[in-house]
Amino acid sequence: MTSDSPLETSVASGYRAYATGRQYELRRGDALAVVTELAAGLRLFNRSGVQLTETYGDDEIPPGGSGITLAPWANRVEDGTWFLDGKKQQLAITEVARNNASHGLLRNASYALVDESEHSVTLEATICPQHGYPFLARHRVQYLLTEDLGLVVRQTLANDSKKAAPFVLGAHPYLRLGDTSVEDLVLSVSADTQLLADERLIPRGSAPVQGDTDFRAGLHVAPLNVDVALTGLQFEGGKARHTLAASDGRQVSLWQDESCQYVHVYVSTLYPGRSRAVAVEPMTGPANAFNSGEGLRWLQPGESFTMSWGIDYSSGAAS
Repeated sequence: MTSDSPLETSVASGYRAYATGRQYELRRGDALAVVTELAAGLRLFNRSGVQLTETYGDDEIPPGGSGITLAPWANRVEDGTWFLDGKKQQLAITEVARNNASHGLLRNASYALVDESEHSVTLEATICPQHGYPFLARHRVQYLLTEDLGLVVRQTLANDSKKAAPFVLGAHPYLRLGDTSVEDLVLSVSADTQLLADERLIPRGSAPVQGDTDFRAGLHVAPLNVDVALTGLQFEGGKARHTLAASDGRQVSLWQDESCQYVHVYVSTLYPGRSRAVAVEPMTGPANAFNSGEGLRWLQPGESFTMSWGIDYSSGAAS
């Protein structure tokens, strides 16, 4: 890493072994993004030295799934089981405490480099047919720093199988505003509906947002203890936007396009070195979509699907 990155500088030999594999630095103007080989994850996004996402140490894997991309499902599959043409499919249980299959099949996968420039990088990983998911698919992820210095992420799933394959795509970024305490920030999310989940975080119904799930006018983060999927998003110009804002007018926003009709909000008290951390997770479908069918899409042989999301920053200064 370079010396003006908040991540540790490389050793003199020019080589350093990172727990998340090769690190791809993207630079444009005052913007810096760091993308990892592991899970095609977003390890860092900075503007003018202001850290806009949570990060982690060189010898750590992403805590709490920080910044990872998710395919061929996001969130959870109850008991790791679902049915395909009447035949039970059993996925590996990766969330043992709740007996769920969590965050897809590529969380621990190495992504290969497809294309790289100063402003962008494209990575890809293959999902081979396996128990619980008998399909051949490719997940391609592009990160791009735009001319207006926002970060755009495009995730594409391609079905190389000879039969239709089900999927949900998602990502797991945590937002922050530099060194400002997260407890002092206000979180706004443009969603009208909450999914009602059981103790295993499996949705069992829905209801209008209310109380600490109604972020439409903004809620202070300090008292929040939420881990909830939201839908009924309000799109303007093809984007739904969710924002962490400080009292001085600075704000960081995550937007998602209309292919992503769900967002999961998780306020964690478990993020290393942080009293609270706020994950805002764009998703094309909610937890357990393989069983409920809600938000579930199917790719025909040879088809592909792309979702887009991104992160923007405003300093609050008058233009």
